[in-house]
Amino acid sequence: MNKKVQLQDLGLKDYQEIWDFQEALFQKTVDLKIKNRHENTKHKTPNHFLFVEHPHVYTLGKSGDINNLLVDEVELAKKNAKFYKINRGGDITYHGPGQIVGYPILDLDNFFTDIHKYLRLLEEMVILTLAEYGFKAERSEGETGVWLDVGTPFARKICAMGVRASRWVTMHGFALNVNTNLGYFDLMIPCGIKDKAVTSLNVELGKKEVDVEEVKQKLLKHFGTLFEAEIVK
Repeated sequence: MNKKVQLQDLGLKDYQEIWDFQEALFQKTVDLKIKNRHENTKHKTPNHFLFVEHPHVYTLGKSGDINNLLVDEVELAKKNAKFYKINRGGDITYHGPGQIVGYPILDLDNFFTDIHKYLRLLEEMVILTLAEYGFKAERSEGETGVWLDVGTPFARKICAMGVRASRWVTMHGFALNVNTNLGYFDLMIPCGIKDKAVTSLNVELGKKEVDVEEVKQKLLKHFGTLFEAEIVK
């Protein structure tokens, strides 16, 4: 297991600040890959895993529909929330306090060159983590992310995903609802999927609050196993 992934837990940070930080790490890796190819060198490319929590924000992916945001700028301001149109796949997503957001910035040439497999392994990381809390979380066919009670009228999403990749370098990632204020999801059609509920781990456990650091450690454990990687700080 010689694939190292550098972990940074960035705490509560503005979305734009971390988007810029992601872009810088992403571009540095892409530039190194281009240099290796042009100069026939073999400089090792880095892999990063960022944990962060964002203030209230809505983000819309490249193929998303702005109509899935159900409020205007005035209402967003009243809710102390921001909005960004961004360069990942997927539709509209909410980020906010009490949510674990993970941004793996990986050179998939160090792992496997398969975006489909990459997304499925990220989902599996969340599925295995939730299993430790007694839940049977699953994928929902045609809908990226992780769900509970798939195939029933009570299906609800607990983790959203949206990634970007170029030259096999990834950015953006996943958002797992842990102690999230679910009321903010009422201001949008989550991921553009109508008639499906959203949930949070604390709601499912019937607790006021779940230990976020404990959940992060479980996620990292399963990430390391699935990606055959060593997490370094």
